[in-house]
Amino acid sequence: MSLFRTENVGFYLQDAFVQDWIDNTMIFLEVQNVQNTWDELVSLNLPAKYKDVRLTPIRIEHWGRECFVHDPSGVLWHFGEFFNKL
Repeated sequence: MSLFRTENVGFYLQDAFVQDWIDNTMIFLEVQNVQNTWDELVSLNLPAKYKDVRLTPIRIEHWGRECFVHDPSGVLWHFGEFFNKL
């Protein structure tokens, strides 16, 4: 298992592959500023470094803004910023 941590958030990944999990996994990370997150993701040049990684630019929804990373295993990562926070 590997721990990934940034500031006050962390998560573990393990070396396991279950196709049903991959085909049905989406991770949503709320961020303070989607534009800053997008700029950072682009600067990492992930599609050039890792096969099958795709970035989807920011889109605006009724609830906020989000961008996406499709990781090498096929998991969809959402990075979202809500317009109205409780």
